[in-house]
Amino acid sequence: IRCMMDPKLGPPLPEEMRATSIKDVWIEFFLGLVPPAALVFAALGSILFGFATPTEAAGCGAMGALLLSLAYKKLTLKKLQEALVKTLEISALIMVLVAASNFFGAVFARLGTPMLLTEFLLSLEMNRYIILAIIMGVIFLLGWPLEWVPIVMIIVPIILPLVEALGFNLTWFAILVAVNLQTAWLSPPVALSAYFLKGVVPEWDLKDIYLGMMQFMVLQVIGLIIIII
Repeated sequence: IRCMMDPKLGPPLPEEMRATSIKDVWIEFFLGLVPPAALVFAALGSILFGFATPTEAAGCGAMGALLLSLAYKKLTLKKLQEALVKTLEISALIMVLVAASNFFGAVFARLGTPMLLTEFLLSLEMNRYIILAIIMGVIFLLGWPLEWVPIVMIIVPIILPLVEALGFNLTWFAILVAVNLQTAWLSPPVALSAYFLKGVVPEWDLKDIYLGMMQFMVLQVIGLIIIII
């Protein structure tokens, strides 16, 4: 709809980049789209249908991606080394965060902080959806400077006793947190995803990126409200 309103946002491909025949279109479709889509569907589908655990599906997906890169002749020793180093960095970061969050959570649990927080907010005798709005607001603000991993590992476990005491479904609450964090990533003044996009396309002005993201942020907020309702 946005491209129909402003064709400059989605200009047509140049003539030299367009397929010259239906045969070329089908070849591009089956060779360029079907294999990656099948890999994603196999990895996620095996989890959703209960055929594999997330760890098993991730391992199979990584092997499938490796085979696809070989088939497309895109795999080099340098790229493989970079991927392995990046994977090691992310894994080490997550392990440190998990260890720190367990230590942090254990200290807070021994001090009785989660129960103290729960009893304090419940004693205010506010509507449970007002308390939920406060929780979502805190998570939204934390989503500006922080990534999702420390929020999920450290902040959410402190809030869970309160959520359970309010009678909310934990799966439903987890979906709310996920959508809320996505919205925070699109929200100025920080909007971490805007800086990622700026790094990918340096020639784009940050102001234009913010303006483009605001439309998606509105959709995210509408989705969040629909989930709550």
